[in-house]
Amino acid sequence: MKRKQYDGKFKARVVLEALKEQQTISEIASHYRVHPNVVTKWKRHVVINLSDLFCDRHERERQDQETLQQELYRQIGQLTMEVDWLKKKSGLLSG
Repeated sequence: MKRKQYDGKFKARVVLEALKEQQTISEIASHYRVHPNVVTKWKRHVVINLSDLFCDRHERERQDQETLQQELYRQIGQLTMEVDWLKKKSGLLSG
């Protein structure tokens, strides 16, 4: 059985209804023919990430760059250790 996939506009419409709180989650889910847990999950996702909508684009790009830089430094460290280990095992590194 294949999972249903919903586009962003549909999800936004459902979450907007949930945020208005004029109907229960069950009523909204029934109206849009989705499971109540899905509505709750989408709503939680929006609430958690709402501040990102107001975040400055440059600040978001800077955070993304910092995250990427940290990951690359981690990979460099790991690869350096692996190269040193291979050199030691092959006898290329004295010690």
